[in-house]
Amino acid sequence: MENHHLRTLSRRTALVGGLAAAMGVAAASTAHADSSASATARGRYAQRARQTYAALQRYFYDPTTSLYLEEYPRQGGNPWSYVWPFSQAMIATQVMAGIPGLGRQYVDDVADRYTALEAYWNPGAEPPGYDSYVRPPLGHGGDIFYDDNEWNALGFIQRHYMTPGGDQAALRRAAEIFDLVVYGWDTDPTHPCPGGVFWTQATWSNDRNTCSNAPGAEVGFHLYLATRDEYYLDWAFKMYEWVRSYMLAPNGLYWDHVDLAGTIEKTQWSYNQGTMIGAGVLAYRATGDPTYLDHAQDTATKALAFYAENERYFDQPARFHAIFFANLLQLSVYRPDPAYRKAMTWYADEAYRRYHDHATGLYRFEGERPVTLLEQSGMVRIEGMLAWLPRDYQSLT
Repeated sequence: MENHHLRTLSRRTALVGGLAAAMGVAAASTAHADSSASATARGRYAQRARQTYAALQRYFYDPTTSLYLEEYPRQGGNPWSYVWPFSQAMIATQVMAGIPGLGRQYVDDVADRYTALEAYWNPGAEPPGYDSYVRPPLGHGGDIFYDDNEWNALGFIQRHYMTPGGDQAALRRAAEIFDLVVYGWDTDPTHPCPGGVFWTQATWSNDRNTCSNAPGAEVGFHLYLATRDEYYLDWAFKMYEWVRSYMLAPNGLYWDHVDLAGTIEKTQWSYNQGTMIGAGVLAYRATGDPTYLDHAQDTATKALAFYAENERYFDQPARFHAIFFANLLQLSVYRPDPAYRKAMTWYADEAYRRYHDHATGLYRFEGERPVTLLEQSGMVRIEGMLAWLPRDYQSLT
């Protein structure tokens, strides 16, 4: 396994004093952003998020195990959710804990999510990581997916940011996951689009995805900012630059994945745009080089136009938009633009008008079909983030 001795793996040049300059810009920008979201609007979304979260807990949560259903009503299959939906419910709970005036009500719920997450942890894997499904005795375990683990790592980092004085245990687990992600790097130079983190350890897929590299880059940048260990910065840039090199489409947005035959799957999912926006913001924070903010802002501008055209937002799931919007809010700290929050509020209001079931609090994006944990959690995140104070956006991941 590759380890912390790896150095000089990127083309980046750290700028002296870059972080201090970046933080100064952030303070000024956040002050500007604070005035753009009225207390009345934040309060409205706080109440919506509260109701959406209550429905999440009422219909999906099992207090005996602290696990969630994959869908409601359950239509058979596994009794509990896979780890990817669980991670999004976990992060949604953290978003609830960040709402001014309400957050303290959810502190115990956050702790409960992280305790339950360990039901997926596979300490015997080499290297260890979270299985895709609950491990014995409650479940049968499953393959390790690198993107699943990255979402969990981002959750741990957000927990660190939201804990007064920080949470070193959460950072250590995020670092442990990052070592797993580095292990997933494709080292065969003969492959098309050489490099990149594979999507999964499962033998049935050899894809390398934007969603297994861009969130990995985000994790690496966060860990660098927390530790100043160049190992994290170097690998974060490797992942970031791999996506920029091979997944960036002519229209300025990012494709989904490439297989070992060199075939690129060209769907442009919103969460892939979001994680590359977030990675660009973090690259700027790490180096002070505004080129990375330019990358992020360019992606944001083009993505907003793309998803607004013919209401493409509703061709893709809320769970992806939650990730997209979280990263737009992080960009807004450094490059304020009212278009970011405007798009987010439009989507939240239209989803509420079109798909919210007022009797249950559930979001029925697919009519009478079961509601998924992923979609309900996505809407908790979106509504909850709209209730946050802009000065807290840097705690999002």
